Amino acid sequence: MKKLIMAILVMAAISVSAQDHNMKGKRGDMKNLTPEQMATLQTKKMTLALDLNESQQSKIKSILTEDAKTRKSKMEAYKASKDEGEKVMSADEKYARQNERLDHQIARKKEMKSILTPEQFQKYEKMSHRKNMHEHKKREGGRKGTEKK
Repeated sequence: MKKLIMAILVMAAISVSAQDHNMKGKRGDMKNLTPEQMATLQTKKMTLALDLNESQQSKIKSILTEDAKTRKSKMEAYKASKDEGEKVMSADEKYARQNERLDHQIARKKEMKSILTPEQFQKYEKMSHRKNMHEHKKREGGRKGTEKK
């Protein structure tokens, strides 16, 4: 009986570690893409989900390309500051970064609203909300062990 339990535990541990390995590769693949490639893929996904016409596709692709370039440059700057051992951000710096991010989101939402039809925009909002909730749950999942009750 003990051998059977040990065999089940070993199999469970192997399957969990194999799943972890597979999940790590998915995000890493996107890091190697150029901003234009990322924007193209995102545009195609949005075209499938929202049934965009050619004009909408080109406008959205230019917006997404600009966003991807900005995101990539900020990521490189963050990595450079991390490598230099820069200290933790102050409260004012955190506030400024968060404020800038929210201003960007508001501007992006206005742009998308002007490009998409009301039905498409409503569907886009639902997609964005689901994505944000998924990301939030992922981040919160790592903190469950540190919660205070």
